[in-house]
Amino acid sequence: MIEARHLRVLRAVVRAGSYSGAARELGCTQPAVSQQMKALEQSVGTPLLVRIGREARPTDAGEALMRHAAGVLAGLAAAEEEVAAIAGLRAGRVRLVSFPSGSSTLVPTAVARLRSGHPGTRVSLVEAEPPRSVEMLRAGEADIALAFRYPGARASANSVTETGTGGTDPETEWSDLAIRPLFTDSLVGLVPEGHRFADAGEVGIAELAGEPWIAGCPRCRGHLVEVCEAAGFTPRIDFATDDYPAVVGLVGAGLGVAVLPAPAVESVRPRGTRTVRVVPEVRREVVALTLPDLERVPAVAAMLDRLAEASAV
Repeated sequence: MIEARHLRVLRAVVRAGSYSGAARELGCTQPAVSQQMKALEQSVGTPLLVRIGREARPTDAGEALMRHAAGVLAGLAAAEEEVAAIAGLRAGRVRLVSFPSGSSTLVPTAVARLRSGHPGTRVSLVEAEPPRSVEMLRAGEADIALAFRYPGARASANSVTETGTGGTDPETEWSDLAIRPLFTDSLVGLVPEGHRFADAGEVGIAELAGEPWIAGCPRCRGHLVEVCEAAGFTPRIDFATDDYPAVVGLVGAGLGVAVLPAPAVESVRPRGTRTVRVVPEVRREVVALTLPDLERVPAVAAMLDRLAEASAV
């Protein structure tokens, strides 16, 4: 097998015209150069150098190998430089997938901080709600997934799919992934202006039993149904949308009530609505997920750190 170190020795000998000259160029001994050349000639099965007087000149085979060696060594040098750049965060990329409220509140600050410190690192973003975002991470379509789950919720509420089915245990749902906890937030109630609870400091979820509801993503809908059923009723969901501004707009038009994460409400202009505290309190755990091997990639590790910093602001 031809090794890069052997090609470097061959190049040095041809360039210097002698083993002693190559040894001086490479900073090693003449016997070491001779040993490397013997190993290379044994690998290719033919002489590569011939002595003419005191000068070592390449044979036809040596010249052929030299022509290819130039490209091989240049490519290797470029690869080493690129890897060094990635390791030093002078280059590299991070592919983020995030749910909408994370995209509008957490991601901008984190990405701005990463680019400020490491302008050569490229960051891309697509939006998807869990569990779809986590599926993209496992499929290699993303490097980091921002996701959330509801502590204490049943499996069906945390892993509900578009078809309404689920069943993953929330304690083991992400057991194969590296988890970076970011923060835990509370869900707030959203009612139209002029609603009977618009000026209330707080409202019990059971008091909203007769209201039409606007629900969010499949996971959010699953959890809403679970919370309402625990309070003794099944919510009448008239509208369902993954778009938080649409939820706010529907509530503002008087078409129903909703519960939303506080950051989601803060990220839009909730015109025509009022927020109220819901009891019992509903909390949501927000995390950054990645694959264990990716956690050691410098750009991914730096992005995880910036997300943690942004969540603490």
